[in-house]
Amino acid sequence: MTSAPLAARLHDPSGPLFFPVTAFGPDGSLDLDVYRTHVSRGVAAGAAAVFACCGTGEFHALLPEEFEVCVRTAVEAAGGRVPVVAAAGYGTALAVRYARLAERAGADGLLAMPPYLVLAGQEGLLRHYREIAAATALPVIVYQRDNAVFTPRTVVELARTDGIVGLKDGLGDLDLMQRIVSAVRTEVPGDFLYFNGLPTAEQTQLAYRALGITLYSSAVFCFAPKIALAHFRALAADDTATVRRLLDGFYRPFVELRAEGRGYAVSLVKAGVRLRGLDVGEVRPPLHEPAEDHVKQLAQLIERGHALLEEDA
Repeated sequence: MTSAPLAARLHDPSGPLFFPVTAFGPDGSLDLDVYRTHVSRGVAAGAAAVFACCGTGEFHALLPEEFEVCVRTAVEAAGGRVPVVAAAGYGTALAVRYARLAERAGADGLLAMPPYLVLAGQEGLLRHYREIAAATALPVIVYQRDNAVFTPRTVVELARTDGIVGLKDGLGDLDLMQRIVSAVRTEVPGDFLYFNGLPTAEQTQLAYRALGITLYSSAVFCFAPKIALAHFRALAADDTATVRRLLDGFYRPFVELRAEGRGYAVSLVKAGVRLRGLDVGEVRPPLHEPAEDHVKQLAQLIERGHALLEEDA
């Protein structure tokens, strides 16, 4: 595989990017049947791509063998209708191992997570991601956040690296992102991809669009695909009134609720999937379940979001 197919399929997406949760049974083991249903429903609902076993999918909590079978299940559920991108992370050696497992499972690309724990310099980070890119034929999207923050010069070098096709930003420094986009545009002509990867990216996507960044991850799509798709289409149509209505009535309150607990960017999303009728189980430690009152507030928010869509109709 070359990097072209994935980059081309993501260049002008028809819907949100779907980051499914990973389903666990009552005993904490993988529930592949429920996971397959979750992914299939997301693709049918209009997702443009599936990012399997990434942050929302509790990559940190999966054993390598669990990771491989989950990615394979996502690939089967997607059935070639949309690309499947899988995570690769930890130290360089383990990231390479996960990359090869994803390739063996049939993934179309990789999301390279920040390296584990260490605060590395730019030279070390560049070497880390180049080794991941060289390990397989899969195109790589590098995830900037936490301990993996890049200078514009480093992103230029990443963009020049064979197999690296994009940068997902989970930092939120718009000044830095503007300088990165400008530097790459100037020095590496081509279609390098950029993604807004902040939690609940819809909340900040208007600002990212001003930088020319139209791709974004949507955790809300996991449990409220109609709301996420309406927001996506409103953005694409420059329907500012609908965007603002959804931001004010749904996304801002959701972000404020998400801020009530550590790890809620995952556990609250998983609770949302359960609220909509699919028992994907609880999160694995060290994450914890959201408070009962917060789950009730989430249920009310989801209903409010759907009511906003009816008002639009």
